[in-house]
Amino acid sequence: MKKIAPLFLAGALVLFEGWFMGGNTAAAASSKGNIEVLLNAKKIQFPDAKPYQDAQGSVMVPIRFVSEALGAEVGWEKVNGQMTVTVQNEKHDVQMTVGQKVAKVDGQDKSYGTKIELKQNRTFVPLRLVSEGLGQPVEWDKVGRWVWIGKKEAPTLEELGLKPVSIEPYKKWFTKKTFLLESPRGDIKYDKVLVFNLSSLPTTFVRDIYSIEPYTDPKTKAEYLKVRARTTSAGAGNLFYLTKKNDIRYRNAIDMMTINNGDGTSFSFYKIYSASDKTLDGIVDKPTLKLSDIMYIGFRGGDQEYIPLLVNPWEGN
Repeated sequence: MKKIAPLFLAGALVLFEGWFMGGNTAAAASSKGNIEVLLNAKKIQFPDAKPYQDAQGSVMVPIRFVSEALGAEVGWEKVNGQMTVTVQNEKHDVQMTVGQKVAKVDGQDKSYGTKIELKQNRTFVPLRLVSEGLGQPVEWDKVGRWVWIGKKEAPTLEELGLKPVSIEPYKKWFTKKTFLLESPRGDIKYDKVLVFNLSSLPTTFVRDIYSIEPYTDPKTKAEYLKVRARTTSAGAGNLFYLTKKNDIRYRNAIDMMTINNGDGTSFSFYKIYSASDKTLDGIVDKPTLKLSDIMYIGFRGGDQEYIPLLVNPWEGN
């Protein structure tokens, strides 16, 4: 009799990226940074073993946290010296044997082209077992190096459990740019802000915001913020920086730098330092503004009744 247990006793899951990508592309992507796994557009946290990509382009991810979120259970037993793992939910049953490329999904043999293996005391299996075995849609996001499981609609900050707070402690920054205290249409007067961290992404307010990262132009060495959003041309809206100099720097996306990713998202680029600060606002920087001088990054627009403020994770760097 196989032993069935909650997933905190489970092994781990390998997500086979090659199912979505050509072999050459997958291999080339293997050195491009961390892999994130999202369930219904919320990132799954992996406190111990982290997702990674092997030499064949297979994305490896611990199954414990994925399967707990999916409501499945895992059983295991050792038969003739081989470890067999069973994953079950209300509708599906998957049986796997470590060292084999074939698993039994709902009683039928399925080949996944990569071996089920035991590594770091965890069992790794191919990505298609999430969709074929547990009935979940799975999509590989090659731009962000994300694995989407389930729905892709980004949650609001409120849905992530964050709450707006009074704008009063932040008003000192808005003295010379009071227009930012109301919506672009003038129909909302902001008396609250919602402060969030980079770990809250993806989220939606102006539009779906997927990622924010620093970018330095290799030729000019100018600093930018690079923002990925669900849009092909309009960018992520306008930004403003609340600086350590107790002022606000307003920024538009640089149109000529916008990159359409071909997947419904684009990268927009925003200057850190801009000569317009002096031309339009009379601000003279000595030295010029750096990313580390920014305390909060504000987002202009949207129909929320607060100003979204991202805590600058690069402050002081």
